[in-house]
Amino acid sequence: MTASTALEVVDPGVLALVQDLGRPGWAHVGVGRSGAADPAALRRANRLVGNPEGAAGIEALLGGLTVRALGPVTLALCGAPGEATVDGRPVGRDTVLEVPDGAVVHVALPGAGLRTYLAVRGGVDVPAVLGSRSSDALAGVGPVPLSAGDVLPVGAPPAPTSSWPVVDAAPQRPWGVEVVVPLEPGPHARWFVDGPKALTHADGYHVTPATDRVAVRLAGLPLRRVPDHQGRELAPAGLVAGAVQVPADGMPIVFGPDHPVTGGYPVVAVAGPVALGRLMQVRPGEVVRFVVR
Repeated sequence: MTASTALEVVDPGVLALVQDLGRPGWAHVGVGRSGAADPAALRRANRLVGNPEGAAGIEALLGGLTVRALGPVTLALCGAPGEATVDGRPVGRDTVLEVPDGAVVHVALPGAGLRTYLAVRGGVDVPAVLGSRSSDALAGVGPVPLSAGDVLPVGAPPAPTSSWPVVDAAPQRPWGVEVVVPLEPGPHARWFVDGPKALTHADGYHVTPATDRVAVRLAGLPLRRVPDHQGRELAPAGLVAGAVQVPADGMPIVFGPDHPVTGGYPVVAVAGPVALGRLMQVRPGEVVRFVVR
């Protein structure tokens, strides 16, 4: 693979972004970490092509992404399961794909989930901003969403060549009908009747159409505050990805990778990185259920 190797965006689909594992350490100046919404999927794709886990790839929302190889490339597709083709021929997911110069790779609408990750050996080599190539929609930092005609340089392959993995496919994540997300108690758990266990009722919560990379907004049984905290307000405080914040209407909001760095509503629980990545793959209208550790 040469330094001139690249991927040309023929069609970005609904939304295609360059993402890596984010830019930690900038919250004090108002810039969050951002990064892949499902980091486990990006890590798996990078491992398949022999990249460092944090190499930049493409995050495609609801498929439709079409790219052309400008030079021979080694690719992997992970994340939301669905069909993909190279020059019209079906190819596997969660496996290593050798794509010749000029071939066109198309990612179809996935059968489940939201986001598919395309990793290329050498990584997508767009300029880094504050140490990351991630696109942060809320902060307006990093690469803009991809458009037809964009040409993405591919970096030099990792050295030494022994960095190649010893497998050419990875086990796929099971995609069941029911999504169960584990939570840890948050700093304001005692503000609410039954604390974070109030989120674990049998009916679960529906993901609303207002969901995006900033937050997963839920609809269902509202959380009730205990009497001592009725009407109480909080000073703005720092937030982390996965924080389950509860505004005045009692409907929980789970913050995603492009979350604001501060917030003023109580945080009843927190989803860890793996749990949040799974939640970020749940489509609007689908039901998610929570368990508390």
